[in-house]
Amino acid sequence: MTSDHSARATGRGRVVMLVDNGVHGDSRVQKTARSAAEAGWDVVLLGVLGGQSETDQWQIGEARVKLLPVGRGLGRHPTVFQRSLRRPLAYPPGFHAAYRIQKVRAWQAAMHERRTAWEVARATGGGRLPAMFGGTLQLPARLTAKALARWVRFRAGELHRLQRNQQDPNTLLTRLSVAFWRKLLGSRSWRRLDRGLWDYELAFRNVIDELKPDLIHAHDFRMIGVGARAVLRARAQGRPTRLVWDAHEFVAGVSGREDNVRWLPAQVAHVEEYIRHADAVVTVSDTLAELLQQTHRLPARPYVVLNAPVVGPPPADEADLATPDLRGLCGIGPETPLLVYSGAVNASRGVDIMVESLPDLPGVHVALVTLTSGSANEASDQLRARAVELGVGDRVHVLPYVRYWQVPAFLSAADAGVIPIHHKPNHELALITKYLEYSHARLPIVVSDVRTMADTTRSTGQGEVFRAQDRADYVRAVRAVLADPDRYRAAYDRPDLLVNWTWEAQARVLDDVYRTLTGRTRPTRTDSTWADAGAEGRPRVAETV
Repeated sequence: MTSDHSARATGRGRVVMLVDNGVHGDSRVQKTARSAAEAGWDVVLLGVLGGQSETDQWQIGEARVKLLPVGRGLGRHPTVFQRSLRRPLAYPPGFHAAYRIQKVRAWQAAMHERRTAWEVARATGGGRLPAMFGGTLQLPARLTAKALARWVRFRAGELHRLQRNQQDPNTLLTRLSVAFWRKLLGSRSWRRLDRGLWDYELAFRNVIDELKPDLIHAHDFRMIGVGARAVLRARAQGRPTRLVWDAHEFVAGVSGREDNVRWLPAQVAHVEEYIRHADAVVTVSDTLAELLQQTHRLPARPYVVLNAPVVGPPPADEADLATPDLRGLCGIGPETPLLVYSGAVNASRGVDIMVESLPDLPGVHVALVTLTSGSANEASDQLRARAVELGVGDRVHVLPYVRYWQVPAFLSAADAGVIPIHHKPNHELALITKYLEYSHARLPIVVSDVRTMADTTRSTGQGEVFRAQDRADYVRAVRAVLADPDRYRAAYDRPDLLVNWTWEAQARVLDDVYRTLTGRTRPTRTDSTWADAGAEGRPRVAETV
């Protein structure tokens, strides 16, 4: 990255944003970086360089993006390297077991080779050789090899059983191990439960220090520690750097990892240790703001910045890009009923219900606007395969993401937007991005009965609520919105419904936070889509319905 000369020369404050992904596909991060730069901040966005990234540097508007390679050397728990008294006969973790199995198999293959060679020699003229040379003399070695093979397989099996038990959350020793470190170290227990969080620190720290930020905006739970430590180093050097933590979700409500039961307790402890270093906390909903304040005993309620869509003109550098035609990509005309789902595809998102229900919805098509790489691609392929099994393969269309500012216009060609997510703690807390995007596309919404979105939908009348994972009730809700879409679209005629569900309004809240913390005044603006500052200098939060 360049030095801080440009920012300091123009008197702009420098904001360094931190995120633990490759930026592509993260609309909240992209919008935050672009809008902050448009508001006059010198923005540098640091993300993680991964296999899908074609370049490690580019720009989002005036914001600069740099992706950093992050090593994964500390991400595996020490139990994968250490022996354990739980099963003392198990091989050491690593390649030792596989090596021993192959070595015994190679020994057995060598003996078979010698026996076969003797049989060939005897059949072709070496018949004077006593029979004992073919098998009897090898018998002790063969018996030894067979016994050793069983012993090796047993020890390898012990290793497999050990590793399975170490990751079983119901195993007593595993529970005791996690509980011990949490009791002994409290919020610092992540240092023993997930040392992989240090991998991010080692990758980001030098770059952050070289940029000398006035403010650090740390996105999500992995980056809060990186940002907090950078702030401490800056203040040790006499620079009053401020920290904003952006809580995208409630970390304790995140699904843990089946292969690592220590991971989730570590993330919870990590946030608990460093949240006190944040000068301001922002999050995605009023419900989550209240939960964060209660859980972490925060002195002030976090600011709410909804992940709302951009409704203004497209960015100047992308104004010439045409919005794709949703129905054209599906190969259908305007008369064909079309349901759309926009977002990631995995088990907890409940998207399978949209495919499973198509036999009960004759003529209806489904468009899945989702990621097209990695596990998301595998999940989408499974849905397409299931659609073929059900005889509706021609009615399911998997489409790639469009740019975040194109989403509402792109989706508006559908007849309804679907949010079939299951009951999970984080699913209950917010109006998620796709809900707001569907709203600005003026789509009737079919949503499962997760708390915040279900309550909002019932209040506004903009859609139908169905019982999560209940196919019959889902079919009922879809039939209702397709039978009378104008009834649900009429909710958007309310002048107050969508006014604060825009990124332009949310960006003003975030800019107020930045300026309050750094003491910088805002240039004179007349943009009426931005909210006014609240009393006592605290930005007024855009309210949800």
